[in-house]
Amino acid sequence: MKLTVNFSKPIADLSLAVSDVARAWYIEAPSFSPVVLGDWTGSVAEGGSVNFFNVQFNPHAHGTHTETAGHITEKRHSINAHFRDFMTKSLVLTVLPKGGCIRFEDFQTVWTQAQEKGWTYAAKSIIFRTSHDEKSTTKAHSGTDWPFLEAAIGNFLREQGIDHLIIDQPSVDQEEDGGALACHHAFWGPQPETSLHRTITELAHIPQAVTDGPYALLLQVAPIENDAAPSRPLLYSLG
Repeated sequence: MKLTVNFSKPIADLSLAVSDVARAWYIEAPSFSPVVLGDWTGSVAEGGSVNFFNVQFNPHAHGTHTETAGHITEKRHSINAHFRDFMTKSLVLTVLPKGGCIRFEDFQTVWTQAQEKGWTYAAKSIIFRTSHDEKSTTKAHSGTDWPFLEAAIGNFLREQGIDHLIIDQPSVDQEEDGGALACHHAFWGPQPETSLHRTITELAHIPQAVTDGPYALLLQVAPIENDAAPSRPLLYSLG
């Protein structure tokens, strides 16, 4: 099957910026402050020649981010060292929660429908829309007990060869789960060190104009030597 992609026309940017919006995990807003060196200040507004700011933020708490299995392993493996699957065929699926959880049986129903339409063929990434709340782009998620994926979904995706999971929530797992991170572990498997090329992207934003179906996904991840980094998932139509 030959597919064409027009890279000059992305149909949607799924990222939320590192800013004082869409944050979680009880972390305060990121801070932006000019460097001060003696009498010199890195702010044009304060008399400096250029803007030269320090930025303090947490990749897991501020904006859209992509993480490798180093998030749950003893060694903090780098997303920059292991992620190389920048362009994949992707599938957007809307699966709404029941009782605060996206249940496996509901996901399986949606997946089967997509499979019957031929959408799942050659898909390597999946994008979960779990909410129609457009206010999620400016939401402080801490303490909201957001919808999460049942661990069985993580197992299923791994067995289906899905390497990249994107979701419009701060985490694929429940906010307070005693540290179990059941879906993270299920998706990366019993030996997560063998899945370091596979990723989870959280706090994405899927605009309502994006309908369910297959797309090309360009997943841009900042080159930071950390288990997670800010990212910009871009969707393109498949021709």
